[in-house]
Amino acid sequence: MFMLTRLLTLVARLPLRCFHWLGAAVGWGVYGLSPRYAARLRDNLHASGVCHGSACRALRRRAIAEAGKGALELAAVWFRPLPQALKLLRECDGCTHIDAALARGKGIIFLTPHLGCFEITSLYYAANHPITILYRPPKLRWLTPLLSHGRARGRAALAATDLRGVRALLKALKRGEAVGVLPDQAPGAGDGVWAPFFGRPAYTMTLVERLRRASGATVLLAFGERLPRGRGYKLWIEPLALGDAAGASAAATLNAALENMIRRCPEQYLWSYNRYKIPAGAPPPALSPASERARAPE
Repeated sequence: MFMLTRLLTLVARLPLRCFHWLGAAVGWGVYGLSPRYAARLRDNLHASGVCHGSACRALRRRAIAEAGKGALELAAVWFRPLPQALKLLRECDGCTHIDAALARGKGIIFLTPHLGCFEITSLYYAANHPITILYRPPKLRWLTPLLSHGRARGRAALAATDLRGVRALLKALKRGEAVGVLPDQAPGAGDGVWAPFFGRPAYTMTLVERLRRASGATVLLAFGERLPRGRGYKLWIEPLALGDAAGASAAATLNAALENMIRRCPEQYLWSYNRYKIPAGAPPPALSPASERARAPE
């Protein structure tokens, strides 16, 4: 593993545009070699309603390439020295929301969907402030050290998606620190409710609402927009007001906010993610006949 990490550290010196160029080719390769992957990406994108007709075909082509870019750019983001990786961030829109949240002293819940380079957002914050990041351990155990090397940098700590991890998040918030969560990741049975996401029921986590109610933390949406021609990233930060919403209502508010953010840059969303799956042990959603026909294959 040491040799692999060392090799990736050397490869990370390549310009970002090289990773993006190769990544686009890899994206098309995976799309062509995996019918299941291709069908899910195509079905999720077309059923979302973000595009129609020939515009949807053009958007699908861009989304295929962007998915590959998102995989290969991890070498630059994870394995360059932290100061060099942070130089990839060219600008930030809404970073004053971070300052306001820090001034409140109640902690911050960062929500970073599968949009753009979501890894760069936590690195930006962790360079100067403590943050605990919730993550799902990979099925391939040999990937765990690589993931830890890339994400647990600066003042970042990792918490697995289990009871101990959730407790770590709550403790961090009560210390006035930040936590990071992927809000469009399908939770396990009992940890979510069904709420609409691009017009179809998606099992949506209730963790964000529970953490916010327990800590009074500020909830911020964040994503790193991938700039063209390998120029780097633009960080977008905006607040999410849940108010008194709870349960399915809070989940619907969360998903609506994610939709708005994704519509801003739909080609960079990970449409291949199995967002509409029914977790083992979870009750199926109440589907209309139209929704049933629109569901992506498991």
